[in-house]
Amino acid sequence: MHLLRHGEVHNPDKVLYGRLPHFRLSDDGRQMAVDAAEALRGCDVSEVCASPLQRAQETAAPIGAVFGLTTTTDDRLIESTNVFEGKRVGVGDGVLQTPSSWRHLYDPFTPSWGEPYLQIARRMLHAAEDVRDRNLGHEAVCVSHQLPIWTVRRYVEGRRLWHHPGIRQCGLASLTSLTWEDEELVFVTYSEPAGEGSRRAGKGA
Repeated sequence: MHLLRHGEVHNPDKVLYGRLPHFRLSDDGRQMAVDAAEALRGCDVSEVCASPLQRAQETAAPIGAVFGLTTTTDDRLIESTNVFEGKRVGVGDGVLQTPSSWRHLYDPFTPSWGEPYLQIARRMLHAAEDVRDRNLGHEAVCVSHQLPIWTVRRYVEGRRLWHHPGIRQCGLASLTSLTWEDEELVFVTYSEPAGEGSRRAGKGA
């Protein structure tokens, strides 16, 4: 099971776009999606499934073209909720300079500003397992978003779910691959088909 983060998004205002509609891939993001599809060429991919958000659907399209597959959609792969979506968010920047926003920052462990980490991990794992079970003996791709992919990875590796965003190993158009033997997860691997482009900074994930 390959968990693929979408490519770079066209976001000139540098807002946290979260679940907002109409955030498409940038030109570089479309190339990243092609790079990911080419990295998977030769694999035994029998399904590509994606978050309903536009950037994920656009990232899935080149993979479908390589393998002759129509993208399926699973709402459980969607980005997490965040009370700051649509706003600029950063240290000393934008909404975080507004005292009225600080009430959303009291609990980084759940977290207080959005969907609980445990809920994210469980919905992501259930989605991945359902796709796995539909494609036993083959490979599949689920296109999702940085926080959901990183959270489910920490969950299956038995690590605490709360973390600093700066430590996430989940670059743009990166592949976090889970390997099961029967129903036992035996390997988690990570790769960045887009190379240096995977490590660009961005908002909204």
